[in-house]
Amino acid sequence: ELDKQEKTQPWNVDTISKEGWSKTIINKPVPKVDRSELSDEELEKIYKEFIAKNEKKIKHFGLLSKADDCKQYLMANQELVCEETANYLALWCLNLEIEEKHELMEFVAKQVVSMQYILELSKQLDVDPRGCVSAFFARIDKADKEYKEAFQDELTSFKGRIKERALKRIEQAMKEVEEEERQKRIGPGGLDPEEVFNSLPESLQKCFESRDVTLLQKTIAELDEEEARVHMKRCVDSGLWVPDAKDLQQTSESDESEQNSNEIYSEPKANE
Repeated sequence: ELDKQEKTQPWNVDTISKEGWSKTIINKPVPKVDRSELSDEELEKIYKEFIAKNEKKIKHFGLLSKADDCKQYLMANQELVCEETANYLALWCLNLEIEEKHELMEFVAKQVVSMQYILELSKQLDVDPRGCVSAFFARIDKADKEYKEAFQDELTSFKGRIKERALKRIEQAMKEVEEEERQKRIGPGGLDPEEVFNSLPESLQKCFESRDVTLLQKTIAELDEEEARVHMKRCVDSGLWVPDAKDLQQTSESDESEQNSNEIYSEPKANE
């Protein structure tokens, strides 16, 4: 009946013209990428390739402060809405804290938590995170007091974890440096001169500190013979005591306990 009515209508602009630029767009949920089947090596490769391509964009997003700017930037660069961005920003926060750039770390931390919230929202809706950008910013903008407090609590917790992790990294780095310095100090017998010096009786420590050969001879004479031999052997092995070349020739590796007694009269040389 409608077709019949249209055919019987007189021709005019309204009945013979058609819209040339009108169209309807229906947004479909973006399919979610499944990472559970990827190996650690594959995930690492994806991360490195992603960062090499998008590092500047990620840092730009990390330095944005206004919610509208963040939303617009992510909408224009949807490839950034992923776990790789969150991981990079979290690592950046850690490095900033280690470098004692505390204010900048706290600034970037907000973007980390925002990205984590978007990723969590995508899990709840079971869609790709790129489809949750508008939903997150709309929710955070109109959120009630409890939701905003929960966001702030997570932000505070994240910054606390970053600070704790940074302290552990710094402590580990200091230990590694100390171990390197210790290895450089190790004497010919594999002992640390600093540790050996601290283990010596106070009377012997004074001899090495003053480099007084006469005092050393006197102190050794006052010690028990076996105790003196043990201490002097440890001094030689650590490099605190450097025997004369003549003494070294007379001392064999198979009979270190019977070193020539002339070693205690050679000139002491403090390890640098």
